[in-house]
Amino acid sequence: MPQNNRTLKGVLGGLLGLVGLSVVAGVLVTATVTPAIAMTGLTGSAAVDLFEDIPNDLKPDAPMEPTTLWASHSDGRTEKLASFYDQNRIPVTYDQVAPILYDAILSSEDKTFYDHSGINIGATAKALVDYAKGTSSRGASTISQQYVKNVLVQRCEKDTSPNDAEFNPEGVYDAQKYQKALLDCWTDATNASGTDGMKRKLQEMRYALQIEKEYSKNDILLGYLNLSNFGGTTYGIEAASQYYYTVPAANLSINQAATLAGMVQNPNSYRIDMREGSMTDKTGALINSEADGYSQTLDRRNYVLGRLLADGKITQEQYDTTLAEPIVPAINPATQGCAEAEKNAYFCQYVKSVIQSDPAFGDTPEERRDTLQRGGLDIYTSLNLDIQQAAVDTMTANVAPALDGIELGAAGVQVEVGTGRILSMTQNTDFNESANPARGQSAQVYAADQAHGSAGGFPVGSTYKLFTLLDWLEKGHSVNEVLDGSLRTFTSYTVQGEKHSNNKEIGNSGGIRGYTGTVMEFTKRSLNTGFLAMATQLDIYDINSMATRLGVTLGRPINGTTATTGENVLNNVIGDKNIPALAMANAYATVANKGMYCTPRAIDKIVDQDGTELPLPESSCDQVISPEVAATAAFALRGVMYGGTGGQANPNDGVPVIGKTGTHQKTHTTMVESSSKVATAVWVGNVIGEGTLRNFSSNGTPLNNLRFPLAKDMQRAANAWYLGDEFPPPDKNLTRTILRDLPDVVGKTIDDATKTLTDAGFTVTVGAPVDSNLPTDQIAAQSPGAGRIAGGATVTISPSNGQGATVPDVVGDKASKAQSELASAGLSNLSWDASCGLPNAEVESTNPPAGTAVNRSTSIAVVCKALDNGNNGNGNGDDD
Repeated sequence: MPQNNRTLKGVLGGLLGLVGLSVVAGVLVTATVTPAIAMTGLTGSAAVDLFEDIPNDLKPDAPMEPTTLWASHSDGRTEKLASFYDQNRIPVTYDQVAPILYDAILSSEDKTFYDHSGINIGATAKALVDYAKGTSSRGASTISQQYVKNVLVQRCEKDTSPNDAEFNPEGVYDAQKYQKALLDCWTDATNASGTDGMKRKLQEMRYALQIEKEYSKNDILLGYLNLSNFGGTTYGIEAASQYYYTVPAANLSINQAATLAGMVQNPNSYRIDMREGSMTDKTGALINSEADGYSQTLDRRNYVLGRLLADGKITQEQYDTTLAEPIVPAINPATQGCAEAEKNAYFCQYVKSVIQSDPAFGDTPEERRDTLQRGGLDIYTSLNLDIQQAAVDTMTANVAPALDGIELGAAGVQVEVGTGRILSMTQNTDFNESANPARGQSAQVYAADQAHGSAGGFPVGSTYKLFTLLDWLEKGHSVNEVLDGSLRTFTSYTVQGEKHSNNKEIGNSGGIRGYTGTVMEFTKRSLNTGFLAMATQLDIYDINSMATRLGVTLGRPINGTTATTGENVLNNVIGDKNIPALAMANAYATVANKGMYCTPRAIDKIVDQDGTELPLPESSCDQVISPEVAATAAFALRGVMYGGTGGQANPNDGVPVIGKTGTHQKTHTTMVESSSKVATAVWVGNVIGEGTLRNFSSNGTPLNNLRFPLAKDMQRAANAWYLGDEFPPPDKNLTRTILRDLPDVVGKTIDDATKTLTDAGFTVTVGAPVDSNLPTDQIAAQSPGAGRIAGGATVTISPSNGQGATVPDVVGDKASKAQSELASAGLSNLSWDASCGLPNAEVESTNPPAGTAVNRSTSIAVVCKALDNGNNGNGNGDDD
């Protein structure tokens, strides 16, 4: 007698249909089937022909099994995240079931199992006669026949998808209709009478005979136990043992084994998990409850014990002891769905959405639903449990699930650079899929988009400036180019080559007035007006297209599209679009990956019930920006993390990081950072509403600052496992200092001077009028002066006030001549030194000196010196 340890999969996998019946089958038909059929009017060869005409092409599908999600530790150890099922089934091998359970099943259901060829001739003949008479009979089936029946029931249940009965004609979900359809599968297979009952029994016989020819008895018995229902959604002996008694099937006691063996005859009636009762008596009162000691199941158990004793499988002492024992279930509720994943539930929910939407799991929503609930897949996810735990810990320690006065939300996500694998995903709320969750509870995945967890993204603020920086570099500009980043209204911008007007002044964080500086400085300090100055030299559509190229989409469709190019306005530059944190993490990972974008992915491997590895959802890695642009952008973003606005999020653990901060309207904050190995994105803000974050705190930290410890802790954990390399050096051309010729515009009109300087690539501001004798509409001074200077600099031009004069050079003139020249220059407020009254005195100096532009009313101080006539008559010369 073969003792192969084959699983349910193995047993079903080889049932490829039936060929003709053996001689034994012919004998059985003649001996047992023909008399019964004859009662319907058929005799002789017609009866045999009827049997031969019954379909013999049973091709069992794989049974419904849970789909299980798995996650890994950094050392490769795996842990279960969650399961999804319509039928909770845990297939086992033959030696994983206690021998007493096999004995209990056989003694109570088919004591001659190892002796017959699949059919109990006498019992079957009686059943067929009953069917022919139109009466119902439920006995007579061997284990082999019951196994066939279970296979057919399973097929019926698989064909009865919840989607078939999802909505009633009124458009309301009708779960009862689906449950009734499942019950009909069982009823049709077990309680048919008359012709239908006869046909069912004959079909069971035909299939059972073939199964006995191709499989060992142990295989058939194991297949039966793995497939059988034990009440509700509990299927198979292992799931039943763990559910009802919290023990594996290998460790069942006599009491437990007898109870479960008795249950298979009518599992939903004999189940022992319904404390109020699982059956009703003739009056409609509930029975078989905890209060009556599960009386009906107890009777059935006692019957099984009696059969075990009669067959010599247990001793009298064991029988007496067990008979005196009550039925005491130890219910271990089988959990399914993402709630089972606890703090990892939001990542689980993301993976679930992938399964429900990706063609890799089925062509239609119904097929994908069945794959999830019935496919028996083992799906190994990208989640790194060590990095995830650190993310969960910092989120729990820093952010409350809920606060009074604000609908607080926070999310963190990490992506592996170079693969797109999602390593962690955490959230401040507690997972709850109910229709009306309490505050601080949600099933939405804040880090993902609407298609992957029903959230719609949130404004990412200045982290979106990455795309202006990248477009700036791709257009050949340098990070050391100087621009006027002072506060002002940027009155025009370009979208796809067309000029658009703007009349709104966009300010800076903290009320900073802005300054003239380089792109490096603007990035480090996150100067809005600096980036707006950059954007006016670019095209807003191109900036948003750059975001699209790096995989960024809106959190939910707007006007039918999730493309970032759907709306193109100046405000886009500072991050007004609702974008998932996952998309931003992956965009920065693209920069860290030398410009190569990798599709975010949450699944590493899919294995079916037979151990075959299946194709993964489509993903790819593509070069979307040049390595030179990526390296130079990283060079600028490094400044953010070392002395810039993101310094508080720097782990300072020796691993180089780049990053960017973001704030939107004081209601949303973002922090994105990345090493060369892992990128981290954190969002903290209002799920709904517009509460000012700085007005609230969690665990003593203002909400607007929570992003820093969250991102810092998450990145530190990733760095500990992944380490990180130095980023490539920036491109020399993209870091060059831009020198331009600054024209001399003194003497030009204000309009001419402004056009001349603007055309030369400089920003112009008009200063206050200065003293000059030039006409008032002409430029009297410029700063800096004409020459070769850094491109993009701001030049201040100052018009003449018409009240100026230039001090003439009168040094060496006689006092009288000097007075005349000063007066001719329009300077009448003169102050003469006493020496100027001496004979032959000459001017020695003036203050202000010659050439100085002054107001005409300015006092000019004149100092003179007296001249020596050569010989004063005293004969004195040099001393000896």
